[in-house]
Amino acid sequence: MLMELIIAGLLALQDYVATHVLTCLVPAFMLAGAMVAFINQEAILSHLGEKANKVKSFSLAGIASFFVAACSCTVIPVSAGLYFSGAAIGVAFIVLWVAPSANILSLVYTGNILGGEIVVARVVASLAMAFVVGWVMTLAFRNEVREEIVVSGTGEGEKGEIVSRRHVILLLLIVISLLAPNYIGQTGPYWQKVIIWGTATIVLFGYALKMFSKDEIKSWLRETWWFVRIILPLLLAGVFAVGVIGKLLPEDWIRSWLGGNGVTASFLATMIGAISYFATMTEAPFVDTLMKLGMGKGPALALLLTGPGLSLPNWIAIARVFGVKKSIVYVITIVILGTFVGWFFGNFIL
Repeated sequence: MLMELIIAGLLALQDYVATHVLTCLVPAFMLAGAMVAFINQEAILSHLGEKANKVKSFSLAGIASFFVAACSCTVIPVSAGLYFSGAAIGVAFIVLWVAPSANILSLVYTGNILGGEIVVARVVASLAMAFVVGWVMTLAFRNEVREEIVVSGTGEGEKGEIVSRRHVILLLLIVISLLAPNYIGQTGPYWQKVIIWGTATIVLFGYALKMFSKDEIKSWLRETWWFVRIILPLLLAGVFAVGVIGKLLPEDWIRSWLGGNGVTASFLATMIGAISYFATMTEAPFVDTLMKLGMGKGPALALLLTGPGLSLPNWIAIARVFGVKKSIVYVITIVILGTFVGWFFGNFIL
């Protein structure tokens, strides 16, 4: 039995490495690294303070969080840094939610495995939940006394320039190398995807070598390597675990408890995700396995959101950083929203 489980995990890992790493993960990591290296964070943060317009600051926080590739635990220092630097409580918890639940790495990978319909649903649901979370945290802790924090802008932040034109072009070229193989070559053999990816990547690096200094390229690649080093080992371990779990899970249990799009199924999927720990992108193959065993689309969406967005270590860390009350309010809000989203999207959208 043990040998069968190991073989199941290795087969899942083999399939993953053979078909997803080169044309999906490599450009996704490069995009995440470029976001960190070239986007002016100070210019973004200047719009997220307590006195900023809530609709604008919540929108900016939600959209910007798509480019922060982090799991439910590693995003906590980012969110806490924003909060203690002067960002509003609603903004901090929007980042805490959106970055792990719907970052660009996980979205691209989700589309590659589960299809575009699920990706669109995940984006819409994540943003809708983010706004609710932002307002709930704002209202619940509106009377909390905070020290006045004065943030002084410097350099590009004072100009309000978030990203320069040449950096925008680089980011677009990375996006092309990321999306083209998986959409233009979606129905063809894998070697066609490799050719499309290789052509786009040659153009990308040709532009980078012409327009950027060696130090800028080194900074970009250094940030890219950070993502690879932190995420890839967990990702590979997670894929192996998914193969093992797929072998262990009884198909009848999945159909009985997580099949269909009822409230109970969505709640159970939400709780599985809220307690378990998922490294960034490991939720997609896990959900794919469960769907093949009979899981409904609504509960699948709920698990896609809460799996990477919450975890038991996440609960504890939030309580330590932000306080027990904030942790309780946040977790309960996400569980309720996740259950509702799974039920609603499963019955009326997907």
